[in-house]
Amino acid sequence: MTRIAIVSAMREELGALLQQMPDEVPVVRGGREFYVGTLDGHDVVAVLSRVGKVAAATTATLLAGEFGVGRAIFTGTAGGLHECARVGDVVIASAVLQHDMDASPLFPRHEVPLYGVDRFHADAALSTAVAGAARAVLDEAARRPNPDQSDGGGDALDAAALRSFGIDAPRVHTGLVVSGDRFVATAGESAALRERLPDALAVEMEGAALGQVCHDMGMAFAVVRTISDRADDSAHIDFTRFAESIASRYTLAIVRRCLRDLG
Repeated sequence: MTRIAIVSAMREELGALLQQMPDEVPVVRGGREFYVGTLDGHDVVAVLSRVGKVAAATTATLLAGEFGVGRAIFTGTAGGLHECARVGDVVIASAVLQHDMDASPLFPRHEVPLYGVDRFHADAALSTAVAGAARAVLDEAARRPNPDQSDGGGDALDAAALRSFGIDAPRVHTGLVVSGDRFVATAGESAALRERLPDALAVEMEGAALGQVCHDMGMAFAVVRTISDRADDSAHIDFTRFAESIASRYTLAIVRRCLRDLG
């Protein structure tokens, strides 16, 4: 069975999943703690990459070379760019792109030098499984009025928790996710990205770097992000509380259902 990595940048985004692996002793490589164990019968490695493209690339390289990972799921939060990507929605990357890559005039803007492409495509089968799991999780959360209806697995979301952040009828979107070593949080920056990359659904800081390393290493990957804000001046959310009570629980529920569906 192919080992699967579950990766987030920060502990707040992966905390709920790590709580389900309490007996795993971390293996330290490159200053990172890799939790090697099992989750729902699958051989998994959970790790916090840290923030940014270099950190994500280092982590992905270690996963492939040191831990024999064949598939990687990067999860966490992102800012919504496209008008359809609202707070509380889940975005699955069909492809990833570095929005701050610019080696012009030698190469076209956004193209990764010497690769001949500006986008790295996520693994279709793994991304489809993640998207299906996300839809099922959101549907169940919308029907569950309170956490007392949980099945006891610790990964249940409920409509009340979603409403506390103004989230109503969250949806799953599949499309382009862009990454860069800048935290996009102004209307001007968001507008510039939308003008340059009108098909981009969301912006974050790691996915495209992971995608490039996975391309190099022959490792299948998927990127699943919870929209925490609109990447502009209107963001007033308590990020830590959102990540811990919404995004982290999305991650656990989606990953567990995806693993069960993968068999």
